[in-house]
Amino acid sequence: MTNIFGKYTQYNTIIHKCDPRIKILGLILIMVICFLPYGSNYMNQLAILAVLGVVIVSLMIIAKINFLDFFKSLKVMWFMVIFLLIINVFIPYGNNEHVMISFSNGYTLYWEGVLNTFMVVFRLILMIALTMILTSTTTPMDITYGFEWYLSPLKIFKFPTQVVAMTISLALRFIPTLLEQANRIMKAQKSRGVDYNRGFLSKKIKSITTLIVPLLVSCFSISDDLSLAMEARGYDPYGKRSRYRILKFSIYDLVSILFFIILLGAFIYLSVITNHYGVNIIETLFPLTEGVTF
Repeated sequence: MTNIFGKYTQYNTIIHKCDPRIKILGLILIMVICFLPYGSNYMNQLAILAVLGVVIVSLMIIAKINFLDFFKSLKVMWFMVIFLLIINVFIPYGNNEHVMISFSNGYTLYWEGVLNTFMVVFRLILMIALTMILTSTTTPMDITYGFEWYLSPLKIFKFPTQVVAMTISLALRFIPTLLEQANRIMKAQKSRGVDYNRGFLSKKIKSITTLIVPLLVSCFSISDDLSLAMEARGYDPYGKRSRYRILKFSIYDLVSILFFIILLGAFIYLSVITNHYGVNIIETLFPLTEGVTF
């Protein structure tokens, strides 16, 4: 069976050996880096995010992530791309100076709107890649322990941290299961003559209902079986729990912390000099491109 997006795969890599708490922290820090402001020059933003993309791809290579499965997981983004593009066409914002297409009904498509859409989609792709690194290199139980450890200060306020951590873990755990189930239902419906690719939008929406309804039924069935299995094993969400594996920091975690601190500091520096001081990274590194303000 091919690896599905988010499914844990066991390898003996540095990222697999890292503490789940460090990986969750690194995931949050890199997400913050993705959404830092890098000035108003789109080429500047693209160059900086491309560097971050190289870092994330390097982490995926180290973690032995299957890139074919990663690209397959991006197919669901086409609807979001069209939606964002429509918003940027009909509700333009910011400084729009470069006209791409002028329609006869008065609407104008600006290059800035297209670039805004591309930057948002690029950031979302980086988010998916980061999530895939976490879920593919960390077992669901370790993710639960990691979230529970970060939520532990809330125990002072009688907050049910174990329940929330288990809920998050189960949600992450069943994402690949639901994707696999949706793929199986789609193949079954195609064998019955349902066409998801052809026809007008109204016909496609009707076709999608043949996928959504069985998938919802399957979700309820899986959740019911899971609850019965947990009850049969005597699971008490509010009871005091012991652990077979105790999380301990290692040398790999120290190296990871230093890496994330250096990475965060470097991109905060780039954000400050580009956003507040107007420094153009492209012009600084490549003087021949001076004057490019897109």
